[in-house]
Amino acid sequence: MYEAGLLAQCPCSGGGQGIPPLVLFGIAAVGAWLVYRVWRAWRKDVVYRMSKIWKIGLVVVLAAVVAIVIINKQKDSSPGTDAAGQNAAQSQPAAGLPRLLDLGSITCIPCKMMAPILEGLKKEYAGRLQVEFIDVMANPDAGTPYKISLIPTQIFFDAAGKERFRHEGFFSKEDILAKWKELGVDLSAGAPAQAPQAAAGPTFSRMEPAKADDRPKAAICTMCDGDINPKTLVVVKSAKGDVRLCGPHCYFIMYSCLTEDKTDFEKKVSVTDWAGGKAVPATEAVYLYGADEKTGRPTIKAFASRDAAEKERQATGGNLLAWNVLQEKELAARCGFCDRAVYPQDAARVDTSDGIHTWGCCSHCALGVAARTGKDITIYQPDRLTGEMIVVKTASGSVASLEPKTAVAWFGLRKAPDGKFVSAGCFHQGFFTSEDNLKKWVEQNPTATGKAITIAQALADKMKLTAQQIQKACKIGECAPK
Repeated sequence: MYEAGLLAQCPCSGGGQGIPPLVLFGIAAVGAWLVYRVWRAWRKDVVYRMSKIWKIGLVVVLAAVVAIVIINKQKDSSPGTDAAGQNAAQSQPAAGLPRLLDLGSITCIPCKMMAPILEGLKKEYAGRLQVEFIDVMANPDAGTPYKISLIPTQIFFDAAGKERFRHEGFFSKEDILAKWKELGVDLSAGAPAQAPQAAAGPTFSRMEPAKADDRPKAAICTMCDGDINPKTLVVVKSAKGDVRLCGPHCYFIMYSCLTEDKTDFEKKVSVTDWAGGKAVPATEAVYLYGADEKTGRPTIKAFASRDAAEKERQATGGNLLAWNVLQEKELAARCGFCDRAVYPQDAARVDTSDGIHTWGCCSHCALGVAARTGKDITIYQPDRLTGEMIVVKTASGSVASLEPKTAVAWFGLRKAPDGKFVSAGCFHQGFFTSEDNLKKWVEQNPTATGKAITIAQALADKMKLTAQQIQKACKIGECAPK
């Protein structure tokens, strides 16, 4: 949003009633100064000085009078008086149609983002909605009656010309249509017949798995639901049983989510010796830290002895790390929404409008960065099926642009013990360049359940969260098996 400086009222204007207080004060001060100087000149009988003072005083008084005349003339002729402003707000739209008025400029960024939305609404709802735009920078007098302070500002008028609502900043098409609906204005009346699926957004869903997950519970990672490789198994002892994880990285993701007291927590953790297959206390193991040649994603192997770790290092490369160094590296990159530990290679990249670069541990948490920071953001998230990049830009909490425009979100859900559906967690969400790609991915993942939604809806869901809900997002109260 940008300040509409040309329309801002001076704080010393006194509300536009009579002579402004600061002008009166100035006149009084000049008068007092003149009286004082005249009295001193009279006492000293310095005629020359007195004459000079009178000349200066006369100029000052004349300037003040001219200023007062100009101010009062502007006030009398201004279209921004209460009456004029009310007349503008009650203006009759053409043909008795509801009217959307956008006041902005052709230069500010959110105003530019509004332009295609306004043009689209004008064409799509021709004959049902009057859409207007006023460039208040090029024509400030036209915007004055509406008494706006920021641009862009959208004003909603009903068919009788009465103002019903106004919004400052970028406003998405979805939000505009939702607001009209909330105001009781039916824009569908008189619309040409359309196919049921037209403009309805994605409709695909699968609420029951195509195949039951028949894997042994001990073979499923508690964190990501992936398969556990016995050579990288991590076990955390808890009062409710063993928590089994597919590797050190999932352990550190879980660790970063815990809200329980984590003092000496690492003493509960054992890792698997890559060479011998036996459990080793996590703090006593030596870790070979490498990277995938193609993606750069870290790889971690634990060893009971340094000699075995060194032998593997010479064969495959990498660096040997102690537990405390490994933990520092694993917790260095965090999700900008829920603060989970992430690998950038797995995460969505998020850039904020003020130049901060962060990550989203999943596509939906990436959207949540806008809710947590209150900033406009740009998200770079690969399609989960093809890897093709999807770019989402937000403005004022709404989707400003989407590339490709056909991209959709998958809202992964699972059925809770009470029969209700809840979020399946970060590992089960995603963006796809099209609904067809999403369907193919679901076919490849027969146990996945959930539904396709628009990315705008996914963002709206995040923007509705309270500060307390954001603080608790993705947190795990205590370490315990599922």
